Order: sequence, then C-alpha cells, then structure tokens
Amino acid sequence: MDLNKMTEIIKTHPDFHKAGMIASHLGIVRSFSRDGRAVVGLDVEFENEKIEEIILDIKSRPGIVDILIETNKGYLEVGDEIVTIMVAGDTRDNVFPALIDAINRLKSEAAIEKEEVGDKQSILR
Repeated sequence: MDLNKMTEIIKTHPDFHKAGMIASHLGIVRSFSRDGRAVVGLDVEFENEKIEEIILDIKSRPGIVDILIETNKGYLEVGDEIVTIMVAGDTRDNVFPALIDAINRLKSEAAIEKEEVGDKQSILR
C-alpha cells in the first residue's frame, strides 16, 4: 500500500480540479483487542463485490470526486497494513463523513476477520 501512488492515481481523475482535499485512512493490525487481550495476528478476507458497492455508493455522494480502497488479505501480524482508503472531494464537510462511512462499511460489510489472541481465535465478522 503506497499512499503516494494512490494520491497520484486520484490526481489523474478527470474531475480532480473539483477537489479541495484528499483524506485517507491506513488501518493496521494492533497488538490488543477491543477488550484488552493481547493480539498475535489477524486473518482477514474481503468480499470484493461489497467493496465495489461501497465505492459506487461513496462516489455518488455530493462533492466526492473519487475513492480508492486497497486491502491486504490472509494472515497479518501486528503492525501489518490491513486497508487503505483514500477519498478526494470538494470540502471536509463532504469528504470526512464519506471516509468514515467507507471505513465503517468496509469493516461491517466486506471484511471477515479472525483475531488471533494468544492460542485462540475469535471471529470479529
């Protein structure tokens, strides 16, 4: 996942001249679960059709010029990159909510995660 490369791709969009900002999210595997347990790693898969649906929905919003989503799948260790989302649009009033929605929807609709906590795995969905 190369944020500079993603930025350059977004800048080639024919409507980029309408953008006033680019916001991004880089999700990484952290060393602890939400309930405080130590995390060893994360096994993650993504449903590509759901990702495409999310992209189409976000692109259709007012003020949004483009959105890119890159994912890593398989077994990831603490510190590894899971996902990068980049949204370009006119103003922060449109871009930040679109980015937050894309992050939340990717997690709830397109990701299947199994967190490895010590010797056990817990499915996060």
